Amino acid sequence: MRHLISIKDLLPDELMSLIDISDDIETKPQKYRSIMGGKVLTNLFYEPSTRTSSSFHSAMLRLGGSVIQINEVQYSSVSKGENLQDTILTIGSYSDFIVLRSQYEGDAKIASEVSQVPVINAGDGAGEHPTQALLDLRTIYKNKETLEGLKIVFVGDIANGRTVHSLGTYLENNNQCHYFETYEDMTAELSDADVLYMTRVQTERGSTESYELTRDHVDVLSDKCIVMHPFPRNDELPRWFDSDPRAKYIEQMKHGLFMRMAILTSLD
Repeated sequence: MRHLISIKDLLPDELMSLIDISDDIETKPQKYRSIMGGKVLTNLFYEPSTRTSSSFHSAMLRLGGSVIQINEVQYSSVSKGENLQDTILTIGSYSDFIVLRSQYEGDAKIASEVSQVPVINAGDGAGEHPTQALLDLRTIYKNKETLEGLKIVFVGDIANGRTVHSLGTYLENNNQCHYFETYEDMTAELSDADVLYMTRVQTERGSTESYELTRDHVDVLSDKCIVMHPFPRNDELPRWFDSDPRAKYIEQMKHGLFMRMAILTSLD
């Protein structure tokens, strides 16, 4: 048994293996349609989610398994004062996998320490979101055919953005990022960017920043730059950019389905 709590849990070879498996799943879906037959995944979400929750749900169904969906924890025994550990022990009695999203950094690690089944961190407060990082890495690799030597510009609420934390941590820890620099104005950094990674303001964590991708910014981007966003988006990513061939955030969501299917098959 193995949990996926932090992006630090994976080595470069393991990432490439997941990308290879996800490619095989995408091209040969019939091969995998019953691999999870008889198995149950529980989506346990203490915070709102659309993409992560539904993509894991879809991934498990496409692999032939079934899903227990708990999105409204206030209607569960949590409302009676049940702690996280007891909830995990309970859910693990009925499930083969637990996908956990919580509002507090470190909760996924706590869950893994008591769980008898694999726990997948689907976002722990402002901490990490490793499966998002993995689908982001697949998106970059499929578009750039490498993860090395790229200039990735992160724009947004970096302090509270767990998707940036996981992606940046992986690149840095595996020698695929040589340095990080912080700038107040992103315009000067866009002309030679290979990837522009936009994120929203984390208002639920107290952030009040304001920024937006403008037409002036877009004019500076090279034709080969790809633009990503983990969603949900607000005003920072205008909808008029959706039709631009450099916009890869819808494609990013599709990569998420195949990568999460690969993750489940690897943890099984």
